[in-house]
Amino acid sequence: MLFGQLFCPMTPKRLPTLLLLTVLLLTACQPVASPTPRLPTASPPPAATSTRPSPTETPTPAPSPTEARPAVRRVLILSIDALRPDAIAAAPMPVLTGLMQTGAFTLAAQTTYPAATLPSHASMLTGLCPADHGVDWNDDLPARGYALGVDLFDLAHAAGLRTVMVVGKQKLRQITEPSSLDEFTFINDRDLVIAAYAAQEVIPQDFGVLFVHFPTADDMGDAYGWMSPEYLSVLRRADEALANLLAALDSAGLRADTLLIVTADHGGHEFGHYTRLPVDMTIPWIVHGPGVRPGELSEPVSVVDTAATAAWALGLPLPPEWDGLPVYEAFGLDSPPRPDPRCP
Repeated sequence: MLFGQLFCPMTPKRLPTLLLLTVLLLTACQPVASPTPRLPTASPPPAATSTRPSPTETPTPAPSPTEARPAVRRVLILSIDALRPDAIAAAPMPVLTGLMQTGAFTLAAQTTYPAATLPSHASMLTGLCPADHGVDWNDDLPARGYALGVDLFDLAHAAGLRTVMVVGKQKLRQITEPSSLDEFTFINDRDLVIAAYAAQEVIPQDFGVLFVHFPTADDMGDAYGWMSPEYLSVLRRADEALANLLAALDSAGLRADTLLIVTADHGGHEFGHYTRLPVDMTIPWIVHGPGVRPGELSEPVSVVDTAATAAWALGLPLPPEWDGLPVYEAFGLDSPPRPDPRCP
């Protein structure tokens, strides 16, 4: 019927219908084209880049101290009381020299004033200057209490780490409260090998922070003079005792993830050490262990940096009031500006 109508005589009434049907017929007769698949747009090849930064290019930042923290599980801090830096070679002390050659070190670190055993050790382990930790005495005075502030042992003990002190002077117990120590041992013997033996007994039980104190060089300096044969002879003995500590770490299988810091509380000259003279205020500071980049340090180091470096390496939070700063340079990291001296 439809095709018949197409060939009928055209009238004005049929014209619109005819035009519409013609369009529909022509549309239906067109072949259906398959849709053209859409190909993923290829990204242009990256432009070639030089491995050397351009003058306007920002260099890739070094890892942050948190990202680059070494794999340290424990810290052993050894203080050789009254060790003058120039006495290491004069004694000589080959074991300590070996740690210097394979670790990071400075022979120009500074202690706090007064350059005295108890105040300086308090700064070493609290990270605070004497004006902040409040220890202004140098005798065993239990009635005076303990150093103020949060110290390294407080942090480590709160984190569940075993904390131990093995010391040759009873007065050092006033650095931290007994509640922050799992073990405190006073060795009333000036033989440094005996003191080292007591520390060696601790090592196989493992620890988080172990502080060991060799006292005898201070006694020999006071009695015979700094750099005297007697003074140098006990430093050789201290070096032997250090070798025993290292052997104990090796035997217990703990050496690989132990950070070792060797330093002193003060130096000395003639028969004393209480002045601001460089020979009294200058101390060695040596760090050895996981993540340490060997070499001599160029940035200023203070005795208060010892606690900060130990806490940072262990992943412990650093109290904002601490005067000490981690010695990042020892681990190949950039350091913020470091005031020198740290303590007035």
